[in-house]
Amino acid sequence: MNTGPQIPDSLSWVRNSPEGQAWLAELPQRLADCADQWSLRLGPPFGYAFASLAVPAELPDGTRAVLKVQYPDADSVHEATALARWAGDGAVRLLAHDAPRRALLVERCAPGTPLHAVPPDEALGVVVGLLPRLWVPAGPPFTPLAEEAAGWRERLPRKWERAGRPYERRLLDTALGVLAELPGDQGEQVLVNQDLHAGNVLRAGREPWLLIDPKPLTGEREFGVVPIVRGGELGHSPAAVRHRLDRVSAELGLDRERVRGWAIAQTLAWSIDADTVFWNNVEAARWLLDA
Repeated sequence: MNTGPQIPDSLSWVRNSPEGQAWLAELPQRLADCADQWSLRLGPPFGYAFASLAVPAELPDGTRAVLKVQYPDADSVHEATALARWAGDGAVRLLAHDAPRRALLVERCAPGTPLHAVPPDEALGVVVGLLPRLWVPAGPPFTPLAEEAAGWRERLPRKWERAGRPYERRLLDTALGVLAELPGDQGEQVLVNQDLHAGNVLRAGREPWLLIDPKPLTGEREFGVVPIVRGGELGHSPAAVRHRLDRVSAELGLDRERVRGWAIAQTLAWSIDADTVFWNNVEAARWLLDA
């Protein structure tokens, strides 16, 4: 532990800022403190985590868990609260939480195979079965979707200009129109996860599949399917995106046009990060606009 944990390649981006470097410098002590606090035996980090350091952990009674030390971003601040709210129903169980250290101890999925390892239509069936269980009524402390959408609407034009107008104006105007229209007339507010893609659902033993790594908001159900619709894990093509849009909207009884609108808006809101343009998101937004 004295030499510090191995940092997976998926976390290398944190070295690009002073805040990320400071977080990396604190990681060895945070891991040591959590191991001492919860009497854990830790293994080498998992290689898949992008917004946290995740390491296998074993409790004194032999329980196998995962210790997560989060990068302190706003999207994951209420992850532990969401897991506690679901109480293991369709999601991994929260075993312990240290808020000041941004550390979570959660149930480990075994074998842990990601959902995108199975055929796309089978994976969509899993998502259609999980989501109604996860859409529980919710309010504070979770951020409302309307508030999140207002931030996207404010930031998106500036990010588009700074990035050199990387995609056509019609995409930007459509997203801004959606973000002006949809937030004000949503349906029932439930707990939704704005990062529910097919890499964040793992095969498990207690249930066939369990959700991990939520980025929770409160919003209408139509927003709750957006990450699956836009994400490329189950196929990145116009036909694949439109098929997911049609199937999840129909089978979950959702308003297809609201799903499509939210998907265009969030996909573009997440398409630019500083100088980086995520072209897969831009392509997906184009396909959704024409769907």
